[in-house]
Amino acid sequence: MSTAVDSARDLFTLISDNAERTSPDPVPAETIDALVEADLHTISSPKAVGGTELPLMEQMDVLAEVSRADGSAGWILLANTGTIAFFGAWAGDDFVEKLFADGVPLAAGQFAPNGVAVPTDGGYRVTGDYQFGSGINHSTWVGAGTITEEAEGTDPRFLFTLMPIEDVELRGHWDVLGLQSTASYDYVVRDAFVDEQATFDFFAPVRHRGGPMYDLGVMGLTAIGHAGFALGVTRRVLDELAEVARTKHRMGAATALQDSDRFVYSVGQLESRFRAAEAWMRQTVTAVEASVADGGGPDLSAITACRQASVFLTQQGADIAREAYLLAGTSALRDGPLQRGFRDLHAGSQHFFASDAATLDLGRELLA
Repeated sequence: MSTAVDSARDLFTLISDNAERTSPDPVPAETIDALVEADLHTISSPKAVGGTELPLMEQMDVLAEVSRADGSAGWILLANTGTIAFFGAWAGDDFVEKLFADGVPLAAGQFAPNGVAVPTDGGYRVTGDYQFGSGINHSTWVGAGTITEEAEGTDPRFLFTLMPIEDVELRGHWDVLGLQSTASYDYVVRDAFVDEQATFDFFAPVRHRGGPMYDLGVMGLTAIGHAGFALGVTRRVLDELAEVARTKHRMGAATALQDSDRFVYSVGQLESRFRAAEAWMRQTVTAVEASVADGGGPDLSAITACRQASVFLTQQGADIAREAYLLAGTSALRDGPLQRGFRDLHAGSQHFFASDAATLDLGRELLA
């Protein structure tokens, strides 16, 4: 029986060829349409709203397969699947019925609270300036992190809000080193009305639909998505390096790189580091999903370990890509999967979900 991972793997050639053909332009519509036709944009959404609600490990593996074909396509998919799933699980009933009326839509947006939500009848008026709208150019809904404006003496809330793309002005501004084809444009929102039901509390969302995995919250679920990206792109980098080794001769060398013990040893070391980071990631995903299986609420220690495993995997991936780039010599200098992987992993390593935050949380927990 075919699985979602099989479907993602079957799209490898199409997605990879499109990346070769169109990069650094935005991921083409043909790729996005293929992902949607295969229902891969539904992998994280609750079954109650038409999603496939895959187990977390399978979600990660789907994202890894798409990212292996093209890092930008995988990054967009993780943004789209996560954003819409959050509202599918945590938004109000009436809004969700409207949002998913025609199936699982595409949504994107920045979590960071770069806007203000002013309470009004039935909802909020939202104004803000946002960046990194990965996948926004083909989405119909846009998310925006906000801080509520409250009366004196009342603590503000961190809300994630959702609005139609028509309420957003895209500003472009995506001239970057890596993940170039994600078209992660800046966007602005000016006094847009957002229904109360089209929001959730970022740090304390309430599950209305779906299984207990949604109790892991934004931090736990998003870390797993980022891990999928890092797994796929790092795997492609190592595969491309092996392909270079079979044919490339260094200037003045009598044999191919694959016959050099020094090169072979380096490849073995890089592969070992990747597999070690992958193994820890898979261990923490299993543990974090098991921690909520009985409906007793999330285990914060398990979430912290999962977040840090994702950070470690991403940072290891970027370092592996750098070493692979150097080992490949001038073969990596020209545009292609190895060079794009190098750039994409270094771009991904700049994200908050690859930052020191989770490392510090784990260290403090260990020393507490």
